Amino acid sequence: MASITMTGLVAGSHGREPRSPTLQSVSKICRVCGDEIGFKEDGQLFVACYECGFPVCRPCYDYERSEGNKCCPQCNTRYKRHKGCPRVAGDAEDDGDADDLDNEFQIKGRFDSPDRNHVVAHSENGDYNPQQWQQPNGAAFSVAGSIAGKDFEGDKDLENSDEWKERVDKWKARQEKRGLVSKDDGGGNDQAEEDDYLMAEARQPLWRKIPISSSKISPYRIVIVLRLVILACFFRFRILTPAYDAYPLWLISVICEVWFALSWILDQFPKWQPINRETYLDRLSLRFEREGEPNRLAPVDFFVSTVDPLKEPPIVTANTVLSILSVDYPVDKVSCYVSDDGASMLLFDTLSETAEFARRWVPFCKKYTIEPRAPEFYFSQKMDYLKDKVQPTFVKERRAMKREYEEFKVRINALVAKAQKKPEEGWVMQDGTPWPGNNTRDHPGMIQVYLGSEGALDVEGKELPRLVYVSREKRPGYQHHKKAGAMNALVRVSAVLTNAPFMLNLDCDHYVNNSKAVREAMCFLMDPQLGKKLCYVQFPQRFDGIDHHDRYANRNIVFFDINMRGLDGIQGPVYVGTGCVFNRPALYGYDPPVSEKRPKMTCDCWPSWCCCCCCGSRKSKKSKAKKEGGVFGGFYGKKKKMTKNYSKKGSPVFDLEEIEEGLEGYEELEKSSLMSQKNFEKRFGQSPVFIASTLMEEGGLPQEINKTTLVKEAIHVISCGYEEKTEWGKEIGWIYGSITEDILTGFKMHCRGWKSVYCMPNRPAFKGSAPINLSDRLHQVLRWALGSVEIFLSRHCPLWYGYGGKLKWLERLAYTNTIVYPFTSIPLLAYCTIPAVCLLTGKFIIPTLTNFASIWFMALFLSIIATGVLELRWSGVSIHDWWRNEQFWVIGGVSAHLFAVFQGLLKVLAGVDTNFTVTSKAADDAEFGELYLFKWTTLLIPPTTLIILNMVGVVAGVSDAINNGYGSWGPLFGKLFFAFWVIVHLYPFLKGLMGRQNRTPTIVVLWSILLASIFSLVWVRIDPFLPKQTGPILKQCGVEC
Repeated sequence: MASITMTGLVAGSHGREPRSPTLQSVSKICRVCGDEIGFKEDGQLFVACYECGFPVCRPCYDYERSEGNKCCPQCNTRYKRHKGCPRVAGDAEDDGDADDLDNEFQIKGRFDSPDRNHVVAHSENGDYNPQQWQQPNGAAFSVAGSIAGKDFEGDKDLENSDEWKERVDKWKARQEKRGLVSKDDGGGNDQAEEDDYLMAEARQPLWRKIPISSSKISPYRIVIVLRLVILACFFRFRILTPAYDAYPLWLISVICEVWFALSWILDQFPKWQPINRETYLDRLSLRFEREGEPNRLAPVDFFVSTVDPLKEPPIVTANTVLSILSVDYPVDKVSCYVSDDGASMLLFDTLSETAEFARRWVPFCKKYTIEPRAPEFYFSQKMDYLKDKVQPTFVKERRAMKREYEEFKVRINALVAKAQKKPEEGWVMQDGTPWPGNNTRDHPGMIQVYLGSEGALDVEGKELPRLVYVSREKRPGYQHHKKAGAMNALVRVSAVLTNAPFMLNLDCDHYVNNSKAVREAMCFLMDPQLGKKLCYVQFPQRFDGIDHHDRYANRNIVFFDINMRGLDGIQGPVYVGTGCVFNRPALYGYDPPVSEKRPKMTCDCWPSWCCCCCCGSRKSKKSKAKKEGGVFGGFYGKKKKMTKNYSKKGSPVFDLEEIEEGLEGYEELEKSSLMSQKNFEKRFGQSPVFIASTLMEEGGLPQEINKTTLVKEAIHVISCGYEEKTEWGKEIGWIYGSITEDILTGFKMHCRGWKSVYCMPNRPAFKGSAPINLSDRLHQVLRWALGSVEIFLSRHCPLWYGYGGKLKWLERLAYTNTIVYPFTSIPLLAYCTIPAVCLLTGKFIIPTLTNFASIWFMALFLSIIATGVLELRWSGVSIHDWWRNEQFWVIGGVSAHLFAVFQGLLKVLAGVDTNFTVTSKAADDAEFGELYLFKWTTLLIPPTTLIILNMVGVVAGVSDAINNGYGSWGPLFGKLFFAFWVIVHLYPFLKGLMGRQNRTPTIVVLWSILLASIFSLVWVRIDPFLPKQTGPILKQCGVEC
C-alpha cells in the first residue's frame, strides 16, 4: 500500500516565453485589419484596387480574393490579379504572369521584404488578428493563425512517407484541375514543394464552421413556420367549437394542447440554425509543435470525480485514469486529479496499483497507437486487433500486456473483496498509521501524488503525466455541496499545484475513447479569435453496454445530435456534466474579453479643424486612461469589475501581505487600486498562492512562489471552511443550489456573454456506462428532472434571471425548456387519461367534424410528420432513435417527471426531502442481463395504471359499438386512435414490466388493477355527463295503471 507522504509532489510551470511585437513600418494603415499596408517588390506602396485606391494590405487582399467575394470593400469592383499572386476562379488570362508553386502558396512575394514580416491571423469567419509577434531569431509568425519564414521545417513524422507523397500528389492534381498550376511547373525540388505545402497548411484556420445545406434546412424552416400557422388555426377551431356534452373533458384537453404547443416552441426554435464544425489536427501540430522548438500546446488538467468505490467499481475508475494518462498529448502538459469524496482507502490503494500498471500501459499505447486506451475496453472489443499493425513485435507485446492487465484486475478485485468488511478499529496503512478517512464525514484533507515526480518514469525511462489523489476535508456542521463542492475543490488544488489554463472533467465511468480528444478541443480553445471568448468545449456523450434496440432511449441521440447542434449555432451547447473542456477564467467568474470595434472610416479630404472635437475627446480619454492605469490601476480595476483583462506574462505578481507594505510610495489613486486587491480575498478565499494563480494569463505558477510549500497551500484550499464568506458556488466555479449543477454552471457563463462550442469528432471522444434497466433509467431521469424543478424555483430561473447580461434570446428559450419540461408531466398525464375516459363514457373531446374542420386536423398531423422527417434528414439521426425518444418522453413524463415536480415542490417550499428507494432482484448473467433486471419503485405505478385504463377502455368501447350497431363505429375510431397512441408510446414500458420471462411482479399488477378499478367505478358512479332530470319522476306502471 502506498504511503501518504507528500515528498513526491511536483508542480511545474508551463509558461511560454514572452514575445515582443514586430517593428512597424511607416506606410498607410489597412482599413480592414489595422496593419501597415507595406510596399511592393519595386518599392512602391501596395495598392489593391486601382479604381478607388481603398487602402488594403497585401494579406487582406489575398484573403479577400481566395476566401471572400473578390471585390473591393469600398467601390465593389472586382480585384485584379497582381503580379506574383495566385490565380483564382474568374481571373482574366492576361492578369499578371504565370503562376509557379511558390506564388501559389504566397511565400516569396509576401515575406521577402523586411517591411512585410508580419502575418495576419484569421479565423474561420474571416476576422483578422492585428497582433504580430516575432521570434527571437527574427522569423515572424502569428500565434493566432499563420506561420511564416522559410526556415520552418514541418513535422514529417505525422504520416508515413507514402501517405505524405500521396497527399501532396493529390494537392497538385487539384491545382492542375483548377488550372492554377501547369504540369511543367511540378519539376522543381520535391523537398521545397513539401515545405511550401506545410507552410501553406499551417497558415490555415484550425477549424471551420459547416452550415447545414440550404436544400435541407430551408424546407425544415418553412415547415416550422407553416406548423405555427396551422397551430393558430387549429386552436381557433378548438376554442370556438366546444364539446358541450363533455365540457370538462374538452376544457382539460384544450389546456393540455396549449401547453404542448408552448413546450414545442421552446424546444423547436433553438434548433433554427444548426451547424457542424470540422477541426484540423494536422494544422494544430504544425502551428504549435514545430520541430526543434519547445512544444507550445497549452497544459490541461483532468478532473475525475467519484464518491463511493463500492457503488462505482474501482476497476472502472482505474480504466478512466489509465485512458487519461495515455492520451496523445505532451506528458508534461497533462495532470490527472482524482477526487475521492468518500475518503476511501480502497480508491487510494487502487490508484497506487493503477500508477504502477501505467508505467507499462502508457508506453505500449503510444508505441502502437491503439484505440481506445482504456485496457478493459481495448481487450474486450470484437475486432481484428492486427488491423493497421505491422510491427512484428506487436502480437507478442499485446499478449504480454493482456496477461499483465489480468493480473492487475486480480489485485484490484482482491482490494475490493478486502474492503467489503471494515475492521472494528478502522483501516490501517502499511506504515501502521490509521487511515485518516476512517470516518467519511469527519476527516482532514488528503493529497497524494503518485506520478509526475522525478523517478516516476515508465519502463522505457520516459516521463509520465501527473496523477494526484485528492480528498477534501469534511467536518460536521458544514455544507459540502456534493459533486459541485468536490469539483470546486479540484479547481483550487489544480490551480495551486499546476494551474493549467484548461480543465477537462469526466465522471469516473467515462473513459477517453479518442486519444486525440484534447487536441480536438485545442483547435477551438487555442484559436486566436474564438478561443478567448469560449467558456468550454462540450463533447457529446456516447455509451457502451446498451442493447441494440435501446429500449429506453439511453443513448439520448436526439438530444446530443439534434438539440445540441442547434444550440451550437446560437451561443453554444449547454454543459451536460462530463466530457467538457473548460477555460479556467470562465470558471473564475470573469467576463469574456470585449472585441475591439474597427475604427470608423474617415475621409482624408476633410480639413483638420472639422475633427478637432473628436480628436480632443480622444486625447482626453487617452490621457485619462493613462493617468488611471498606473502600475496596477487599470489591471485591478478591471478585475474588480469582473472583466478578464490579463496582464502580460512576466509582470510581477505580489502576495497579499506585500500590498499594504508598499502603499506608502504610491499616489492616492494608485493606493485605492492596490487596495482593491483585498477584494480578491472576499471572492476567492484567503490563499495568496491561489489568487496569484488567477492572474496568470497562460497558466503555470509564478516564479516567486515557493514550490516546497505548495502541498501545504493545497491542503489549505480544500479545507471545509475555505469557501465561507466567498463567492465560490455563487459566482465562481460550479454553482450550488441544484443537484443538476451542470445546467446552472453553464447558464451563468452564458449570461456573462461567454460562448461554448460543440465538438463531434468522427471517433467519439469519450464513452461511459448508462443504466439500461427500466427502474434505474427512471431514477436517473428523476434526478435530472428534480434538478430542473429546483432551478425553476430558485433565483437562477431563466425566466427572470440575467436579463441585463448577454444571453441570447434563443439560448434563453433553450435554458427555459431545460427547467420547464418536468411540468409537462401534469398535462401529459391528463391527456393520456382522456382517451380511456372517453371510451368508458361514450363521450368525446371533439364535436362532430365538418369537412372544412377536418382539414385542420389533417394539416396538423402532416406538419408534425413533416417536421420530424425533415429534422431527421438534416441531422442524420435514424427514425428508430427518434421513435425511441418519443416513446420515452411519454414514459418518463408520466412517471419520473411527475414525481420530480411534487418532490421538488415539497423540498423547496415545505423543506421536506422525499427519497424514492430502489430494491433489486437477481439479474441474469447473460449479455444485457441487467436489461431484464426488475427493481420495484413507486415510479412504475402511474404508467402501469395508464396502460390498464386504456386497455380496459378499448375493450369497453369496442363492446359498446358491437352492442349498439353500425352507427356507433364512426365516432369510435377517433377515441380508439388516441387510446392506441397512448398504448404504443408506453409499449417499451410494458415490455420492461414483463421482463424476459414475461412475468410481471405481483405488486405492480395489484396496485395498477386496484387503482384502475377504483377510478372506473367512481367515474361510473358520479358520471358527470349523464343528463340531469328536471321534470316529474315517471315510473313504469303495470296493468293497473
